[in-house]
Amino acid sequence: MSEEEAQRYGGGTGGGGVGALSVDLLGQVLDRVLERRDRKACRLVSRAFARAEAAHRRALRVLRREPLPRLLRAFPALERLDLSACASLDDASLAAALAGADLGTVRQVCLARASGVGWRGLEALVAACPRLEAVDLSHCVGAGDREAAALAAASGLRELNLEKCLGVTDMGLAKVAVGCPRLETLSFKWCREISDIGVDLLVKKCRDLRSLDISYLKVSNESLRSISTLEKLEELAMVACSCIDDEGLELLSRGSNSLQSVDVSRCNHVTSQGLASLIDGHSFLQKLNAADSLHEIGQNFLSKLVTLKATLTVLRLDGFEVSSSLLSAIGEGCTNLVEIGLSKCNGVTDEGISSLVARCSYLRKIDLTCCNLVTNDSLDSIADNCKMLECLRLESCSSINEKGLERIASCCPNLKEIDLTDCGVNDEALHHLAKCSELLILKLGLSSSISDKGLGFISSKCGKLIELDLYRCSSITDDGLAALANGCKKIKLLNLCYCNKITDSGLSHLGALEELTNLELRCLVRITGIGISSVVIGCKSLVELDLKRCYSVDDSGLWALARYALNLRQLTISYCQVTGLGLCHLLSSLRCLQDVKMVHLSWVSIEGFEMALRAACGRLKKLKILGGLKSVLSPDLLQLLQACGCRIRWVNKPLVYKDAI
Repeated sequence: MSEEEAQRYGGGTGGGGVGALSVDLLGQVLDRVLERRDRKACRLVSRAFARAEAAHRRALRVLRREPLPRLLRAFPALERLDLSACASLDDASLAAALAGADLGTVRQVCLARASGVGWRGLEALVAACPRLEAVDLSHCVGAGDREAAALAAASGLRELNLEKCLGVTDMGLAKVAVGCPRLETLSFKWCREISDIGVDLLVKKCRDLRSLDISYLKVSNESLRSISTLEKLEELAMVACSCIDDEGLELLSRGSNSLQSVDVSRCNHVTSQGLASLIDGHSFLQKLNAADSLHEIGQNFLSKLVTLKATLTVLRLDGFEVSSSLLSAIGEGCTNLVEIGLSKCNGVTDEGISSLVARCSYLRKIDLTCCNLVTNDSLDSIADNCKMLECLRLESCSSINEKGLERIASCCPNLKEIDLTDCGVNDEALHHLAKCSELLILKLGLSSSISDKGLGFISSKCGKLIELDLYRCSSITDDGLAALANGCKKIKLLNLCYCNKITDSGLSHLGALEELTNLELRCLVRITGIGISSVVIGCKSLVELDLKRCYSVDDSGLWALARYALNLRQLTISYCQVTGLGLCHLLSSLRCLQDVKMVHLSWVSIEGFEMALRAACGRLKKLKILGGLKSVLSPDLLQLLQACGCRIRWVNKPLVYKDAI
């Protein structure tokens, strides 16, 4: 941009252009700019916009710890801080970044998977953010009672996510309950050291709880007895709580009639009788998930379900044994349903679907995964009755074809997601689906009849597409990717695994997908480092890349990743023909890389693995590697990795060496 243009748009020091507008007004303008690239363009065009964003920016997501101190000082109005992808973040670096920063406006902090942060870092965070209301510490598997105690000092906390904080026990939960009495949302899913005692104390201290997740805990019916006394509780999830049965649901039904959402999926000891008693005590239920918990639906449960006619909007019965008469009864009694889940249900037929949707015209999401008796007749019924349909899942419904999909595409203009994996659809079906201009997610895996022609139909009309799954669509070639890159520039997730006709030429087109974040290229045997270079040079937002069994990818591909894929967080390079030198350069260069799968790198020596892993120590959180290396890598390296919070998955396969480097 010339100096004259900069002055015109407010980029210079003159008083004209946007530079003459107030910071508040410019901030309001930026609030209406939704695309990240557009906001960046505003900052580059005008220093006035840059100042306005600094003063008005409310949310910040940091990918590297080095610029964290500067960023915290640059944006004084932050309310939401996301450090979940901040590689190598530990107590010392977090405390140093927080020192001297004015974070009085910060209300929400996400530290999900930030395994390097412990109680010292959390103490510094709580001290620096006096108005903290929400913390996400999920999947910090090393977090325990000391970390919970540090968070308990945030007395204003209203939301806390401790999912998979495996070290948290009743003691840590008690600290949180006593220190944070105003909690409204709490998840300690997978915290299997928590018992009925911890739940009981929590309930006594945190009377304002509205949402609670106790999934995968070994708690018993006594916990439900305690939970039933919560007068404001609206959402309760207890997935796979194997010690809970009908008696517990009966106890829950005696409590306050406040529950609106209940998830008892995979609770193996719950029967339809227990669900009936639950419904009897909670007449305002809006969402009920009983997936994979029952085999049959009793008449008592069905009669109680009908009483929720005015409120029930979501019903998931995945894995049930159903019949046409049962689906008809559900349709007649639950006319306000917007979502129905019948995945892997035996007995789902065209007759049943027809009777269900005839009365449930508000349905927006229908899951018929693996309902292999469903044919085009079901699609016709759905098309005729569910005009507001947004999501349709038909994986492994092999009896449907392009005629049924034509009806769906013509009658459901708001369709945003459709799963046709293993349905055997062809190009004609995609020609019809191209009418769905609002389509965001399209899954076509295992569709060998789809060719570049079909992909061209989608690319020409579905410009809003953000996720496309072409797993094992073996007829797709480079020309199809050219059409895709030309028409679907907003794609973020793309699966091309086992599309083995694709070459480097095809990958060169993908470089135009600037918003691409997840790319799966497993077993593309014709691609090389040249193709990988084309992708990463253009796709600056790439965070996950799968190159497993890409046998022709060598060190040149790793060097390209090391130079251009600076935001990469998850990488699979198993079976690639790389050396220790390339691996070491890669792991030492990618500062955001946290998850690496590198099984059967037969050209890498023990020394190569040793140097590469030492270069990545402190950043890696997950590592998949051959079990044979466990006995030959130095013990101090393995201890160092584990001390830094890295979980290692050892694969039980023999070591294979070539002329390793």
